[in-house]
Amino acid sequence: EPDPEGRAFVVWTTTPWTVPSNTGLAVHSELTYVDVDHEGRRLVLAEERLSAVLGDEVEVLHRYQGSELAGTRYARPLEVVPAPDHRGNGWTVINEDFVSADDGTGIVHIAPAFGSDDYAAGQRHDLPMLRPVDDAGLFVEGTELVAGVFVKDADPVLVEALESRGNLFRFGTAVHSYPHCWRCESPLIYIARDSWFAATSTMKEEMLANNEAANWFPPDIGEGRMGEWLKGNVDWALSRDRYWGTPLPVWVCDEEPDHMEWIGSYEELAARVGPLPDDFDPHRPYIDEHEWACDVCAGTMRRAPEVVDAWFDSGSMPYAQWHYPFEGQDEFERHFPADFICEGLDQTRGWFYSLLAIATMLGKGPPFCNVVVNNLILDAEGQKMSKSRGNTVDPWDAIGDHGADAIRWYLITSSNPWVPKRYDPAAVQEASRKFLDTLFNTYRFFAMYANAEDWSSSDADPAPQDRTLLDRWLLSRLEGVVAEVRSELNAYQLTRAYRTLGDFVSEELSNWYVRRSRPRFWGNADDADARAAFRTLWEALRTVCLLSAPVTPFVSDWVHLGLTGKSVHLEDFPGRESDLEGRDQDLEREVAAVRALVSLGRATREEVKIRVRQPLGRLFAVVPDGVKIRDEVLNLLQDELNVKTVDFLASADGLISLAARPNYKVLGPKFGKETELAATAIRGLSELELEAYRAGDPVSIEVGGRTAELGPEDLTVDEESKGGLVVRSEGGYTAALDPTLNDELRAEGSARELVNRIQRLRKDSGLAITDRIRLGVYGPEHIKAAVGEYREFICGETLAVHLDIDESRETVEGFDAVQSVGIDDADVLIALARQPDGEPAEGRSSSESPA
Repeated sequence: EPDPEGRAFVVWTTTPWTVPSNTGLAVHSELTYVDVDHEGRRLVLAEERLSAVLGDEVEVLHRYQGSELAGTRYARPLEVVPAPDHRGNGWTVINEDFVSADDGTGIVHIAPAFGSDDYAAGQRHDLPMLRPVDDAGLFVEGTELVAGVFVKDADPVLVEALESRGNLFRFGTAVHSYPHCWRCESPLIYIARDSWFAATSTMKEEMLANNEAANWFPPDIGEGRMGEWLKGNVDWALSRDRYWGTPLPVWVCDEEPDHMEWIGSYEELAARVGPLPDDFDPHRPYIDEHEWACDVCAGTMRRAPEVVDAWFDSGSMPYAQWHYPFEGQDEFERHFPADFICEGLDQTRGWFYSLLAIATMLGKGPPFCNVVVNNLILDAEGQKMSKSRGNTVDPWDAIGDHGADAIRWYLITSSNPWVPKRYDPAAVQEASRKFLDTLFNTYRFFAMYANAEDWSSSDADPAPQDRTLLDRWLLSRLEGVVAEVRSELNAYQLTRAYRTLGDFVSEELSNWYVRRSRPRFWGNADDADARAAFRTLWEALRTVCLLSAPVTPFVSDWVHLGLTGKSVHLEDFPGRESDLEGRDQDLEREVAAVRALVSLGRATREEVKIRVRQPLGRLFAVVPDGVKIRDEVLNLLQDELNVKTVDFLASADGLISLAARPNYKVLGPKFGKETELAATAIRGLSELELEAYRAGDPVSIEVGGRTAELGPEDLTVDEESKGGLVVRSEGGYTAALDPTLNDELRAEGSARELVNRIQRLRKDSGLAITDRIRLGVYGPEHIKAAVGEYREFICGETLAVHLDIDESRETVEGFDAVQSVGIDDADVLIALARQPDGEPAEGRSSSESPA
């Protein structure tokens, strides 16, 4: 019956085409609604929206709580769709928490067939569902005014119909969010459709427990995104109205739809329709040819036309791959649950869910033990890639520019797989240079000299314990790297694992071992030492290939084939049973200490601008934790820093003094007019007090008769060298270099510099590494003297058969290459020519000579 007071609800909608399907109005129980007189009409809306919708000059006749309006009936705004026989609570006001007063009128139009919230509200409140729209988005035949019209095209017709019936308050356009197809960007419509469901909502607790049993990387995806979604889990819509796909195996009676039968195997189907042909195809249209009489009535059982959601197929993978349960029982039990799976972040509601849901429904427990969640690859500026932005990267172009392995290595080592990462071509190139180029160059160095020396691995190679200290150190470090990489991979920390391997290759294998061992690979008179060097480097390269194969499969395989003639992918991953000697952790600690001192020592040389080729007399060193360095390792330190002696001290107290530098920017606001007094007191702090301050202990000063404790930024503690030494300290290590030079040290430095320049000229002249030469060096007297004193060393290092030393001259004859160079502020002319084979080298030195 009409409302005797003539009241009307003001309802806002952006989809006029859904108004014919309206069966309810939703208000929030805790909002206040008002009945107002507006231009002669009684209107009801949320009080908070009154001003925005009707303005300020409106008389409020009555106020209601939303809870009071619940159950109020109202007239249908448009009766162009027939009402169903079962009306339930149709066309009444209901209370819903999703209603707000942020926009609109605070009253929401409910059409259960066209929205997820609307559908859920309709189910809760027994609202009828009107769906006058077909799957093509057209109003069905029999709909007044708009039959056969596309829904959006029907908007103006329906608005006009509302106006003609006096039910249109206002019409206009508004900018608002609306769902669009992610692929073609067409507007979407929500529509309720009949479907087959799996009742996964009844197994929520079991699914949550199975999800918690798996290890997620990162953990917050399992606990948050996946876990929270499972807490609100709804039934799984299994069917799809498509042609291609796995046919839904349910047959339904054409007389009585409640008569249905699920078929679980070919055997069950054959029991119903007779023997199946050998070439039986279980897909559409062939499967739909199989029918049988209903056991309950006179109807015919026909297969339901739907196919199964493709995600159900994907979630069935653990079973389908073994044809379980029909066969493959042992294989299934051996492989289930999976050790780990990995996929993109979006698969929390895709494959991750379908695996979990099916395993839970089957009572199999969690289907996977570990989940690695891959995040998005962004552009170089950190923006999500999209065609509309024009910032997408063609993978084939990227592979063409850098190679597949370089991209893999960059993506793995730049950050964890579950972290969004930028695709930066410059960063890819740099990552490739540091690892792949270093690995390639190290292998080429090995192959070049192994071929030149005709070496191949054999039982004649010395056992690890019989090799040099440097060899034993590398093998020990190799064992450590294998253990660390394997441990990190077992913990699914891929980035940490391969950063460890990358650092080993670039810093320890190439920059330390190969550089230190280079003279042993060519012209080594000690055959056992040469074989030890080759075998050690061969073992290291082979192990690196085995470790890196999962990430850089092409490069690793190419290098491994060159080393062994076998594919790396047919070998066991290292670490389970190593064929190398165990680790020597004492040796590793000693070499680590030496490398730390070398780094500090080189920094001191740079500070005083003395190149490493120039020998120096003495280094004072401090190492932490009481590490004792044996003589063999100490020789490495002396050679690396090119110093004659190294003296170890218990502490750096005698090498440096501490001085306080006040920070006026911090002291000013703190002490005001007494800032200079505070600064003077700070400068007067003793070394013991400064040591305590650096250690974080409380230190105070007296300023103007009061005691003030110093803060962490009140001053800087500077180190100042004593006795003319150049000192650097870091991490408990201290290196103090004496930069004093005498004539003997200068002469040796000149000889070393000459060797370096001659080697460059050899390379620029295109000589092979095995070519011997005639050499001429022409310069002033002190250069002649240095060359004469270190003649054997120079000839040995440069493969010079003859060495001519003379005064400075502008031109020389009889040489293939001549170059003028500057050495110690002197102009020196060096000249060389290739010497035919057969003549012995003059003064060939051993590998222990200075290099």
